[in-house]
Amino acid sequence: MSKLKLIIQREFIAKVRNKSFIIMTFLSPVLMIGMGVLIYFLTQKNDKKVKKIVYVDYSEIFSKEDFKDSKTVHYLDYTALGIEETKHKVKVGKYYGALIIPKQDSLELLSKSIEFYSKDTPSMFIVNSLERKITSKIRNKKLTYFNIDLDKIEASKIDTEIKMINFSGEESSELINILKIGIGAIAGYLLMMFVIIYGNSVMRSVIEEKTSRIIEIMISSVKPFQLMLGKIIGNATAGLLQFFIWGILLFVMITVASAVFNIDVVEMQAAKVPAEQMEMVKDVTSGNQAQIVIQEILKLPILKIFVLFIFYFLGGFMLYSSLYAAIGAAVDSETDTQQFLLPVMMPLILGFYVGFTTVINEPDGTIAVLFSHIPFTSPIVMLMRVPFGVSWLELLLSMALLLVTFVIMVWLAAKIYRVGILMYGKKPTYKDLYKWLKY
Repeated sequence: MSKLKLIIQREFIAKVRNKSFIIMTFLSPVLMIGMGVLIYFLTQKNDKKVKKIVYVDYSEIFSKEDFKDSKTVHYLDYTALGIEETKHKVKVGKYYGALIIPKQDSLELLSKSIEFYSKDTPSMFIVNSLERKITSKIRNKKLTYFNIDLDKIEASKIDTEIKMINFSGEESSELINILKIGIGAIAGYLLMMFVIIYGNSVMRSVIEEKTSRIIEIMISSVKPFQLMLGKIIGNATAGLLQFFIWGILLFVMITVASAVFNIDVVEMQAAKVPAEQMEMVKDVTSGNQAQIVIQEILKLPILKIFVLFIFYFLGGFMLYSSLYAAIGAAVDSETDTQQFLLPVMMPLILGFYVGFTTVINEPDGTIAVLFSHIPFTSPIVMLMRVPFGVSWLELLLSMALLLVTFVIMVWLAAKIYRVGILMYGKKPTYKDLYKWLKY
């Protein structure tokens, strides 16, 4: 046991003293925030750019009232210039595009014959906006042909908002669901990336020690199983430390944001904010949207998500790291690992794909539940499901299966590891690995 402890300490210290580890630990949050700010800035700058759209209306149905200017889109009536002259001006000038509305005998034909010309591919948002404007106008025109009162039609419109409440009395909203999707996606993505990054770190460490023949000296005083397990746990604790530092930085940022927007974090977590108060908050101006988002985030089971993230990170990392260590022991160089890495990475990619395609759409669906219990995909899929609410029975079953599978995989990987670390000069195959398992 003391030897295993020494190996863990050695791997942990070697990892955390690495300059790249220190730099990325403190630089990564800054880079992520910086990228978010940059994307927001670029989006805002792009949104503020005024786009000039000219239109030629031969149908005589539309008017200037139908094409009202907005902050980012200005409409110009070029009907008097004609279609060809308008196209030429748009082609050589600084215009976003030209909307051509021809004259047709029926509204049905008109709806299918409208064209939009532009030098570059137009934004789908703008095209959809134009389609809505035109569809609404043609629809109203058709209703007048049927002698239907448009004022009554307009007065009959009403917006319905369905409140989503579970049987425990917890109320949900569209914003909360978006935040749940975002938190689940970020957690699943971080876990997948860390498993790949730190798993490769374990594999490279084994390859370096094997090629330098240091491994031969080390196994003279320690069992191969202890050496492999020490490497896995040492790298796992280093990754865990990095997560804790990020968690502290995140807590500091939330605290600062709470102070800026006058939000009582303790009260929010304890009282869960009454529905009436949330309705009042939703009625505030758009300038307080950040406050609303922070309040909605604090309504989520943050502590539960954090604890389960730690468990699934450790379980998933140690499960896959045992395979990475076995691959590193089986080969003589990193170029020989490609044939073995694909089967290891496929479950990770599959879990992330299933999470994005099924959990977001139906978190309690059959596929989502199934893959959240399969040990090779459960660390990612279950983390994506947790923000939506998962029963403790399901969680305990998933966690138990992950632990049992981890023990089995470490035992199998150790059989490959103890043989592979002393094999040189031969490129192993899957048949060789199978033989090593039977030794």
